[in-house]
Amino acid sequence: MPKLDLAAIPQTNATGYPAPFNKAVEGRWYRRLAPTAGMTHLAATHVVLKPGAWSSQRHWHDDEDELLVIISGKAVLVDDDGEVPMLPGDVAAFPAGDGNGHHLRNTSDEDCVFLVVGAGDKLSGGAYSDIDMVFDEHGFYRRDGTPYGSDRIK
Repeated sequence: MPKLDLAAIPQTNATGYPAPFNKAVEGRWYRRLAPTAGMTHLAATHVVLKPGAWSSQRHWHDDEDELLVIISGKAVLVDDDGEVPMLPGDVAAFPAGDGNGHHLRNTSDEDCVFLVVGAGDKLSGGAYSDIDMVFDEHGFYRRDGTPYGSDRIK
């Protein structure tokens, strides 16, 4: 059946981010939808950001397009252009290779729920705008290539 039962899909707040970069996302709870649906060409994730949580460190992907839709609650989209409030029904798009580091911050006192979908090579790599970290399919590295010793969660 095409309708997914969200309650039946395991929710996690796991991250591969090395310390101290992992702290900001401790309140990010997500469900990977695409594997449950048998989808192999599109990534889809249902995310709940608890108050104070970030969706990720501010990042961009070399070869993955991302599209984000706010379902409920509110958050602040932070990117290279500044901060933009995001409310239910708002949509943000991030083309692959654009280099515009982005993330959401839940600055409210209520959960923010959103759906993010991606297409392209999620594991190809990218970078984090505000910290000394880049990534590829194997893990996280400092910009000089020194590994952090933390594996990416795929």
